[in-house]
Amino acid sequence: MAKLKVGVVFGGISEEHPVSVKSAREVAKNLDPEKYEPYWVGITKDGAWKLCDGPGEAWEDSGRPAMLSPDRSVRGLLVEEQGEYEPVRLDVVLPVLHGKLGEDGAMQGLLELSGIPYAGCDVQSSALCMDKSLAYLVVGSAGVATPSFWAGTADEDVDASKFSYPVFVKPARSGSSFGVTKVSREEDLPGAIAEAARFDSKLLIEEAVEGSEVGCAVLGNGADLIVGEPDQIRLSHGFFKIHQEENPESGSENSTILVPADIPAESRARVQATARTVYRALGCQGLARVDLFLLEDGTAMLNEVNTFPGLTSYSRYPRMMAAAGLSFSEMLDRMVSLALAGTPR
Repeated sequence: MAKLKVGVVFGGISEEHPVSVKSAREVAKNLDPEKYEPYWVGITKDGAWKLCDGPGEAWEDSGRPAMLSPDRSVRGLLVEEQGEYEPVRLDVVLPVLHGKLGEDGAMQGLLELSGIPYAGCDVQSSALCMDKSLAYLVVGSAGVATPSFWAGTADEDVDASKFSYPVFVKPARSGSSFGVTKVSREEDLPGAIAEAARFDSKLLIEEAVEGSEVGCAVLGNGADLIVGEPDQIRLSHGFFKIHQEENPESGSENSTILVPADIPAESRARVQATARTVYRALGCQGLARVDLFLLEDGTAMLNEVNTFPGLTSYSRYPRMMAAAGLSFSEMLDRMVSLALAGTPR
C-alpha cells in the first residue's frame, strides 16, 4: 500500500512560532514512517515558506522555497526547482501552527482554497474559538457558564472604576498567555491595556475567576468524540503561562500539571460533558483542547478553546490523551483519518 503524502506545516509568524516548531519535532518523532511520507513545510518568522527535511535546528537555512497552491487541480505544494515551480501533490495536511494566522482560520482558508483535506477545525470554528469574546457568547447561549467580561479596542476610553478588582486584561485573539496581565488596582489598568494591545487590537477585561483550572483534550467529529483524561493546573502564585518560561521542558516556576486531575469522579464527568458541549457548540472538528474553571459549587466554566493545541514534549493535550490510553502515534493516526473521512470543506 502506498504511503500517504502528509504535508506538515509548522513555524509561522505569530508569537507562538517557537512552540509550533517544538510541536512539529514531536510529530516528527511519532509519525509512523511505514504509513506516511512527510513533507515538512516550515514558515519562518518573516513569513517565508520552505520545504525542508524536517523541523531540526537548521531547517530555515536548508529549505527550498515552497507554497500551497490555491489551484485545486494541483492539490498540493509548488516547490521551486532551478527557478521554476514544480507541483507536489499531497493527500492531507497537518497544520501544526499555533496563534494568529495559524489557528485563527487564515491557514484553514488557504487549505480550503487548495482543496487538500486537513486536520483540525474549519475556518469558521477556528476564527470563532480564537476570539475569546465571541466564543463566550456562543458557548453562553448553549448553557455553559462563562466569565463576566468587557470587550473593546485599546484606543477606547475605559472607565477603570467600573470594574471589581482583580481582573485579567487579555488580547482577545492570542494564546499561551502572551499579553495577559492580572490587575489588582485601578491605576494599573492602563499599563495592562497597553501590554495587551501589543498582541491584538481587540482586548478583554475579564473577571478573575475563583476556581481550579482544568482542561479536556477532545478528538473527533460530530457525535463520535474521544475525550481525554482531564488535567488540572496547580498554581503556587500568579497565573499559568507555561510557554513563556525560559525552559518549559524542565517545568514551571509557579505551576504543576496533574494528569489525571485530582478531582472527584462526579466533577470529572461534569468537566468532560461540558467540554463536549463547548466543542460542539463552537463547531469544532478534528481536535481541540477545552480549558475550564471548576468552581467550588461544581460548575464547569469556560476559560478558552485551543483549536490546534500544543503538541510539545510538555504540552497538555498529548498527555491527557495518553492518560486515556491513546498514544501520540495513535493520536496522529486519528487526526489524519478524521481529516480524510470528513465532509469536504
